[in-house]
Amino acid sequence: MDRRSIQNFDWVFVLLIAVLLTFGLINLMSAAAAGVEGGTSNVVRRHMMVIGLAIFVMGLTTSVDYRHAERFAPVIFVGSLFLLGLTLVVGVVTRGAQAWLFSGGSIQPSEFAKVALVVMLARYFHRNPPSTIRQLRQLIVPLMIAALPIGLILLQRDMGVALLTLLVALTYLPLLSIPLRAWAGIAVLAAAGLAALWSFGLKVYQQQRILDFLDPGRDPLSSGYQAMQSRIAVGSGGLLGAGWQEGTQTQLRFLPTQHTDFVFSVLAEEWGFVGSTVVLAFFFALLLWGLWIAQSSKDGFGAMLAVGLVGTLFWPATINIAMVLGLAPVIGVPLPLFSYGGSALMSAAIALGLLLNVSMRRYVF
Repeated sequence: MDRRSIQNFDWVFVLLIAVLLTFGLINLMSAAAAGVEGGTSNVVRRHMMVIGLAIFVMGLTTSVDYRHAERFAPVIFVGSLFLLGLTLVVGVVTRGAQAWLFSGGSIQPSEFAKVALVVMLARYFHRNPPSTIRQLRQLIVPLMIAALPIGLILLQRDMGVALLTLLVALTYLPLLSIPLRAWAGIAVLAAAGLAALWSFGLKVYQQQRILDFLDPGRDPLSSGYQAMQSRIAVGSGGLLGAGWQEGTQTQLRFLPTQHTDFVFSVLAEEWGFVGSTVVLAFFFALLLWGLWIAQSSKDGFGAMLAVGLVGTLFWPATINIAMVLGLAPVIGVPLPLFSYGGSALMSAAIALGLLLNVSMRRYVF
């Protein structure tokens, strides 16, 4: 590692990560403690081990110059596609999706595919700057790049992660110079595509989730149960919350998957509006700092890489919070740095390590 990189170590960024990881661990301890006697549960112990491994991976990702990622981007991307394809052959079906390589949800390749997609798109947009893209036909190559992992994830029947991966790819759209009238035509085609997807692509349970989002009260004891209980938990938190491990929805296990998809509901119930706002403020600061890293980068690849990596953190956080507040369908997206799940945390660690990598080397040119 270049000595100048160490001298420009981004302590602010690391501090933001450490604060969010600490908040997430404290919140998970409460979410997993319901019904467990004698201290923290196995879920918390496993999560602490994953945090340790994630810190190691983040340090390793930081230590190797990020510019090597541009050279090996095709290898990284093809490797992620291979793992997605392998999951279709030997993967384990969990909750209707064949998205894990081993039983128990050990490895979810689609989480890492998002980062690989960003590396590949950053390579493309470095060589074809977004400001020079003025026509839709110039997007054929990046669309094909994004379509490959998204298509494989759809074959895994994991609609939520497929949508998330699409949104990560769309992070680069605001940087393009394509006129608005062209996007109007795309919007019409997208509407027609959504209608076709609803009629022929979505399973019955996926349609039910969307209908439950529009009207959670239509089946409050079955398909609408998750959204209803989450709203109750968030609303019962009030201004200051019920207190740590004092939330009735959490401790009485009314919240479904409260240590994964609905971990923010636990936070809102126990720490209230004030505590939730503080956590969201740290998330917002982390994302803004990531955009500052992109702006400060001295090369195009670093800037494009940082923008995409911010997208891998922004979109799951936005969808998860909207999901638990009843503003989006329940599609099983974890909250970065908070939800229990090894693959999601490791993917976030790689993204954060690469962002720190770009930040540290902004003067090494």
